[in-house]
Amino acid sequence: MDYLAIGVHELACISERRIERLCNPSLSELPAFLVNEGGLNSGFMIAHCTAAALVSENKGLCHPASVDSLSTSAATEDHVSMGGWAARKALRVVEHVEQVLAIELLAACQALEFRLPLKTTPPLEEVRKLVRSVVR
Repeated sequence: MDYLAIGVHELACISERRIERLCNPSLSELPAFLVNEGGLNSGFMIAHCTAAALVSENKGLCHPASVDSLSTSAATEDHVSMGGWAARKALRVVEHVEQVLAIELLAACQALEFRLPLKTTPPLEEVRKLVRSVVR
């Protein structure tokens, strides 16, 4: 289970780095934090901070549960797998990854708005339209 959490966590790490590239004008040539008029409107700054915090929390959750094994049953069993704890941690990591990917999707749609009238591929245009039908 720990390996599953680590593998899924890597998706969030990559996604968070892509959010950084979209929000950082020196890397993307897009407006800072994907907003035209900064100041009171912080754009995607806090969304990026949220993604970074979730990725950071995942690092702790990916710590192997097996290192916390204790003896049980009046010291007759010297190994407890901690599989249940590992599964709960993996589920939490997956939930965090879903949130980070959602932030990246929103940031990518916002970035595409700054490239209009250029369009991306037809499938991605459909995704952008779908997202924009729910989120202005």
